[in-house]
Amino acid sequence: QVELVESGGGLVQPGGSLRLACVASGFPLEYYAIGWFRQAPGKEREGVICLGNNGGMTNSVDSVRGRFTIFKDNAKNTAYLQMNGLKPDDTAVYYCAAIPLARFLGQLDQANYEFWGQGTQVTVSS
Repeated sequence: QVELVESGGGLVQPGGSLRLACVASGFPLEYYAIGWFRQAPGKEREGVICLGNNGGMTNSVDSVRGRFTIFKDNAKNTAYLQMNGLKPDDTAVYYCAAIPLARFLGQLDQANYEFWGQGTQVTVSS
């Protein structure tokens, strides 16, 4: 059974950090790129950052560049989103998604991603 499960969300103060994990099962993550997406209250889901394999193709939106990093541990079949310098505007439900590496061109186009997790809530507030 193919599954992605996110964890690590929670409440954090502005300027704080969180690390989200995305555990894949039922398929080998080393052959898939991972994207992180988020949906804030009242807004559409948006792409945040994506990665093929560590040291390979990556892409991110301007609002998180320099603050968020993405990496994979293929041995653990897990991807991570390290979020530093969090802002209230980062408050959202965060989702991970997977796309086969053969189709990955650094896109954050949601329609191309095959497998999705259920999401984890991140709240940035004092």
